[in-house]
Amino acid sequence: MANSNALAKPQILVVEDEDFLRNLLYVSLEREGFGVAAVRDGVEALDHFAAQPYDLVLLDVLMPRLDGFEVCAEIRKRSDVPIVLLTALNSPDDVVQGFELGADDFISKPFTFREVNARIQAILRRIGWSRDRPSFVIMRFGDVILNDEEHLVIVRGEEVHLTPIEYQLLHYLMSNVNRPVSKDKLFHEVWGYDFTGGTNLVEVAMRRLREKIEANPSTPDYLLTVRGAGYKFADPDKETS
Repeated sequence: MANSNALAKPQILVVEDEDFLRNLLYVSLEREGFGVAAVRDGVEALDHFAAQPYDLVLLDVLMPRLDGFEVCAEIRKRSDVPIVLLTALNSPDDVVQGFELGADDFISKPFTFREVNARIQAILRRIGWSRDRPSFVIMRFGDVILNDEEHLVIVRGEEVHLTPIEYQLLHYLMSNVNRPVSKDKLFHEVWGYDFTGGTNLVEVAMRRLREKIEANPSTPDYLLTVRGAGYKFADPDKETS
């Protein structure tokens, strides 16, 4: 957790090689009350990230020295901080690659600052909700344990590292155990906003989650596809519909 003080400014690292856009994001985010560091390439980004904690990373994809995909992969080795990709690469393969490397969200260029701010606020609300809830919740079904106080997941006796999106997706499905949830509903509840094409992001996140949770992701026991209805988390100790 980057900021233990709830009143502290959320700290955002902006990584963008285009001078005008980097400066625009820096000024606009500061005006919204964020603490901001802005760097021009992936090498500088990793140096800054190693030097101090951040609450969120806005990460351009096409950059010199290290591109955004490489930086995303390196950050994921060290932290579960939310990562939002800024990209002019809008093909499905590029989007899938970003999410498979651990990105939480992406924003297509060109974009408006209003859109950027909305995405950031949605992510920070989601994180704040998970951190600040007073209730103590442990959910256990079969070999999967989610400890919401410690914000950790244990599968078959081993701790599993999840990104913020993966954790919230698993939490939501386990909270609705044995009940099918549509992709649209999952996107709205987990990502926190409406976006055309959001169901594709749900599919990618679900595939990554299965790889971390299931003994055999191709024949899942817990994270099931319900034809025509979406997905559900199945309790193996109870009959499911």
